[in-house]
Amino acid sequence: MFRVSLPIDVVVLNCWVTETKDTPRASRASVNPGSGLSYANLVSTYVNVNRLDEARATALEAQAHNLDNPQIHFALYGIDFLQHDAAGMGREVAGLMGKPGFEDVILYNESDTAAYAGQFAKARELTRRAADSAQRADEKETAAAYEAEAAVREALVGNLGTAKQQAQAALALSTGRDVEAVSAIALGLAGDTEAKTLADDLAKRFPEDTIVQYQYLPMIRAAAFLQGGNATKAIDALAPAAPFELGSPPATLNFPLYPVYLRGEAYVTAHQGSVAAVEFQRILDYPGVVGNEPIGALAHLGLARAYALSGDTAKAKTAYQDFLTLWKDADPDIPILKEAKAEYAKLQ
Repeated sequence: MFRVSLPIDVVVLNCWVTETKDTPRASRASVNPGSGLSYANLVSTYVNVNRLDEARATALEAQAHNLDNPQIHFALYGIDFLQHDAAGMGREVAGLMGKPGFEDVILYNESDTAAYAGQFAKARELTRRAADSAQRADEKETAAAYEAEAAVREALVGNLGTAKQQAQAALALSTGRDVEAVSAIALGLAGDTEAKTLADDLAKRFPEDTIVQYQYLPMIRAAAFLQGGNATKAIDALAPAAPFELGSPPATLNFPLYPVYLRGEAYVTAHQGSVAAVEFQRILDYPGVVGNEPIGALAHLGLARAYALSGDTAKAKTAYQDFLTLWKDADPDIPILKEAKAEYAKLQ
């Protein structure tokens, strides 16, 4: 999901998406013509349900009403990404650079976009710049959040040492709820036992927090079980997240569909290809929700592995090709890319 910089009440409105992809309750006709944030919220809702033309039209309408603001530009960046418009993305980046409180957000969006394409060296540099910009704007928690999420990205692709370093860098800046939780997910995926300590701390500090109990803790526990090779326990750990997994916490972070991805990985580990394919396909069915999160690309690889386990070689080849096309300019030394190329070669 594309990061924005909205007040909590606005973010809450657009962070939950229904399985049915229903029409947004609001319409352009009902938007408060004097509220740029109302327009930004509606644009995000259209993006979430993959109605990109309406999203862009709403954004342009806001600008026509002289309600142009950074929120609209973050949304347009996301639309451009989904419509493969690199020039459009570049225009939105250029327009937000140098604006305190907004520059860091667009830089981190750019880092996610780089990671989506497998360009992790570039993503790390953009993350560093985003965190530095956030700290200059006196947003220490946000800077820590960038480091934490970047650590998860690294862990997912097998850069475990880097993942641990970035998670620790995040925790050195903040032990807030979201930073601690996402750092713990990264550490769990990287096989660091500190993940359990952090999970226990979160459970104690936030016993009645829905996001902690039904999103963060299931993901932390599943990550640790996955790294330990215990697929059954990982699947069981993710069960509480099921009612909420199409949403993103209304907080510093945007973290959509990661429980679905982890469940798909667990089913692959358990050699249950057909059910794994269902999970990865769900991610691909919601591009507006996933946005430029790296799992949007990695889901193609997960689907390829699921089809291979199911014995459907033709579909597996296609899915591997889709992933390798997305990562055609990826850093060559990424462990998961090396694995994917070797797996694909065996199917030939």
